[in-house]
Amino acid sequence: MTRRTWMQAAGAAMLARTAFAKKAALKIGVTDWNLMQTGKIEAVGLAKSLGFDGVQVSLGRTPVNGKLPLDDLALQAQYLATSQKEDIPIDGTCLDILHVNYLKNDKLGQRWVADGIRVTKALKTRVILLPFFGNGALKTKQEMDFVGDALRELGPEAEKAGVILGLENTISAEDNIRIIERAGSKAVLVYYDVGNSTQGGFDVIKEIRWLGPKRICQFHLKDNPNYLGEGKIDFPMIIHTIKTMDYQGYANLETDCPSKSVEADMKRNLAYVRRVMQEQ
Repeated sequence: MTRRTWMQAAGAAMLARTAFAKKAALKIGVTDWNLMQTGKIEAVGLAKSLGFDGVQVSLGRTPVNGKLPLDDLALQAQYLATSQKEDIPIDGTCLDILHVNYLKNDKLGQRWVADGIRVTKALKTRVILLPFFGNGALKTKQEMDFVGDALRELGPEAEKAGVILGLENTISAEDNIRIIERAGSKAVLVYYDVGNSTQGGFDVIKEIRWLGPKRICQFHLKDNPNYLGEGKIDFPMIIHTIKTMDYQGYANLETDCPSKSVEADMKRNLAYVRRVMQEQ
């Protein structure tokens, strides 16, 4: 091999590694509930067949024998086996029972978070989404303080388990950071939803940049009821911002299905995101 040929080969290899690194930095997953498979193991295989990098699974909002539906060793083993078989990771969980027992004012919500930490670890994933919507939305300083105090108690347990507690809500980035600072745990971060923040009137790009990769655990991408790129949210700028701040995690699609075909609409939205990622 001549020196020129060797240098060309080395350059090509470096470019390939760079391309792979860029591709691997931001991974695109999907929620099981937007696949219309909430709490169903079939969501794992469907996510893989549609081309996603991961799947976010629901822990269930109706207790079974006083426990979270996924707080079952046999069911956890099935999820892990399916994940391995389909070669797609479970990229996170959602503690959807907090839509019933609100963490902002219900001590039972704290118990579910503790159980959710254990289940999330058992599923060999790191991020558990804590939702605050509807009647469970955070509206007052007192409610935010209650959540911060609850998470101060739960933070050490999450840290020990290697699990991140992600706050998804309708409040500002600044208010989320106040909760995080009150909790005083590195295990409490923001689960940033670009659709929720846009609807709330917040400057999404400014908030993402201000929070940065160290304070955001995962993203939800949506512009419901529109297809991505056909509503009012500037996804090219969002993807550019996420990539340039060196975020190394998942962005999960939480998109509606306007045509009522999950497969067709998820493929369409995923193709759009992949195209935008390549253009950035």
